[in-house]
Amino acid sequence: MEKRVVCLAGDGIGPEVMQSAKRVLQVVERLYQHKFHLQDELFGGAAIDEAGQPFPARTLAACLASDAVLLGAVGGPRWDQAAERPEKGLLALRKALNVFANVRPVQVDEAAAHLSPLREEIVKGVNFVVVRELTGGIYFSFPKERTAEQATDTLTYTRREIERIVEYAFRLAQSRGRKVTSIDKANVLESSKLWREVAIEVSARYPDVELEHLLVDAAAMELIRRPSRFDVIVTENLFGDILSDEASVLTGSLGMLPSSSHSESGPALYEPIHGSAPDIAGQGKANPVAMLRSVAMMLEQSFGLEAEAQAVENAIAAVLKAGHSTADLGGTETTVSFTDRVVQTMEEQVLVGRGR
Repeated sequence: MEKRVVCLAGDGIGPEVMQSAKRVLQVVERLYQHKFHLQDELFGGAAIDEAGQPFPARTLAACLASDAVLLGAVGGPRWDQAAERPEKGLLALRKALNVFANVRPVQVDEAAAHLSPLREEIVKGVNFVVVRELTGGIYFSFPKERTAEQATDTLTYTRREIERIVEYAFRLAQSRGRKVTSIDKANVLESSKLWREVAIEVSARYPDVELEHLLVDAAAMELIRRPSRFDVIVTENLFGDILSDEASVLTGSLGMLPSSSHSESGPALYEPIHGSAPDIAGQGKANPVAMLRSVAMMLEQSFGLEAEAQAVENAIAAVLKAGHSTADLGGTETTVSFTDRVVQTMEEQVLVGRGR
């Protein structure tokens, strides 16, 4: 198989975890006889510094022509007062690719359950997915206005936007535990009332999948109190942003959670959910697990390479089970040394599986 992957390293720890991703892809190439053309392009603050804008036209063209896009992280305090913010590029990228469905799996490996700040009996066996609507809602709605005395942000959703993301969640649930939890604020927000109406309409087309509704405040509590109750969560942009970051606590670190973002057609976007962490950038402390798991998602979801994706996941799990982790999880491994262990474990496991 031959595929083109655009690599947007971005800012902060982004370049460090991107290097880990490339190393793992190179191992997959060698072990499984594939070819990945890895194309580096400017993005975020790095693009502002060099090109004057966070999402240059060249980067956009490369992304649209790719088979998948791999993103590190964007942002940092050095651009807080800049005319163009790195985060503006991220929103523009999502809009340009029309990646409306953001998928964030939250799985607590048995070997890593002790790393969670919550009791092991609460997090053990947790395995759910947050499906977040990514191109609508308050981040993209207009008008947005600000004066010295007042600021206004608009929250708008169309029936079509809600229907397509809820449909996505139901189809995903059919391949999992057949339960969808739709999260809204229907007791207050008109947009949430429409969201709930549409969710009920869509559920009628999937009689084999259970639908439940939760208000966002109750959902935030349940994620900590009883996370194992969830299978597929579907929610709007702002709620999904907050709740999926909250869910990272279950695994012990933001550095553990990957994500994928999908359009109705065209290349998908893969990225760790953590930020650029400028306070540890360049120190070798970044946890590469979220990025490596994003690579595994790309291999499976965009390229259909299930065995290769599982090899990456198995290697990560084995390294964690052996007690190796980065500083955010209380370990002593660096970004590079942890990646070394994953690469070595992949090679050993795959070759043993082939009887060599």
